[in-house]
Amino acid sequence: MAAKLLYQGHASVRIVTEEGKVIYLDPFMGDGYDLPADLILMTHNHYDHTQDKMIKKKNPVCTLIKWKDALKRGEYQTFDLGYVTVEAVEAGYNKNHKASDCVGFILTFADGVKVYFSGDTSTTPSMPDLGKRNLDYAFICCDGVFNMDVTEASECAKVINAKHTIPYHMEPVKDKTGFDKDAADKFDGPGKLIVRPGEEIELK
Repeated sequence: MAAKLLYQGHASVRIVTEEGKVIYLDPFMGDGYDLPADLILMTHNHYDHTQDKMIKKKNPVCTLIKWKDALKRGEYQTFDLGYVTVEAVEAGYNKNHKASDCVGFILTFADGVKVYFSGDTSTTPSMPDLGKRNLDYAFICCDGVFNMDVTEASECAKVINAKHTIPYHMEPVKDKTGFDKDAADKFDGPGKLIVRPGEEIELK
């Protein structure tokens, strides 16, 4: 059984692995915070990525990995939790997000499926290397205010060349939906998928 990903809106995602482990990424927007957390990931310290208080319950052995845990002394860290391997990668590279204070994540599940979350970022020097990783899914931000816009994000998507590419973090929290249809429609990338807040997909 494949892992299931719920897009909650903005940059917020919940994943339930095939083992039943629950992962939250950048909690802030939407619904679906009722399942007890096994792992919480945060890409940087802005308020719209760090609202873990929304998660109603954490399991006794819940792991919290923040940007400062994932990037230590200039080294990007990897965490093997058994049911998922979490690899931190470069993010930031714009006036609003220093590379030293931000990370993206690649999650590799037990069945080998690899999912990249860009976090808040513009083009990074390591994106060509991501294109060699045979990623199954890439979630790429494209708000065009605090980070890269749709045009730049589309170019990055082509470099990363994941099997499926999904635009997210499409608007700077203008409303409560965390979704911008115009940006989603304009975004272009390999195997493009549009996932709306509240929709769930299988990662396979």
